[in-house]
Amino acid sequence: MARVFLTGATGFVGSHVLPALLGAGHSVTALVRSDARATALLARVAASPGKLETRIGHVNDRASLDAAMAGCDAVVHLVALPRDWNDGADLERVNALGTATVVAAAEAAGIKRFIHLGALGVQERPELHYASSKARGEGFVRASTLDWTILKPSLIWGERDGFFNIVAALVKIPAPAVPVPGNGKSRFQPIWVGDVARAIVQVLDAPKGSIKASFELGGPRYWTYAEITREVARALGKRRIIVPMPVPLITLVARISEAIRFPFPVATDQLRQLALDNIGATDAVERELGFAPVDMGGRLGYLKRKISKQ
Repeated sequence: MARVFLTGATGFVGSHVLPALLGAGHSVTALVRSDARATALLARVAASPGKLETRIGHVNDRASLDAAMAGCDAVVHLVALPRDWNDGADLERVNALGTATVVAAAEAAGIKRFIHLGALGVQERPELHYASSKARGEGFVRASTLDWTILKPSLIWGERDGFFNIVAALVKIPAPAVPVPGNGKSRFQPIWVGDVARAIVQVLDAPKGSIKASFELGGPRYWTYAEITREVARALGKRRIIVPMPVPLITLVARISEAIRFPFPVATDQLRQLALDNIGATDAVERELGFAPVDMGGRLGYLKRKISKQ
């Protein structure tokens, strides 16, 4: 079993990947940003003594990474920002340059195995801040000397997620209608966070065929933005009319939301991204990784619960 250096352990995906790694018998060194986060993480996750350790640091702080990676055999890199309030600068700093720093630290530490959580359908285009930052991050991984694997999920759903919980917050507003961007026909391929964690553990435990390879992670069917919103409303037991909102108008709303830091479901950058479908082959996970991903339909009941702050 490996000693795995894990970034993003306290985030949404990390909160599922960490117990999956421990459950598979691995030891984990989790990078966290503060003593308070370390204490909360250790209190939340049950682990045998020595199986879970924490180190204080940041993906952009090379010195903290060098110290934290000592003794590790593999890296699972999950840290990423989905949006920022700084015209893409924070996305570039964390998603691209932070990944480059983690890669360089892993190379310097003599670690070979590196699993990176990318994103489905990203490409380097200056008007797409998130997509460009993730594409550049993947580029740093691909250019490295590491035995890397890149996993590229579509929207991820599950306990503590971001997107679906924000849509749920809109649906919970006591109003008869819920707006969706444009015509609501942008397509996604939502995948359960448990399946993402399973894929990470699988390529770590059985690296044959996954070295210097990337895999698209998507659920078994496509969902439009409008269909996702209806499914969220159904899970919450709410009757809502789905109202398409012209992109220029919803962009204005998004800009105002960003100015006051209100968690609107889509940022202006994400609205530009909606011009591109976020989908891959519906059989890719089963064909390439050997298991059938869970269908999202009827499984969003967790949205009724409040998100844990830990």
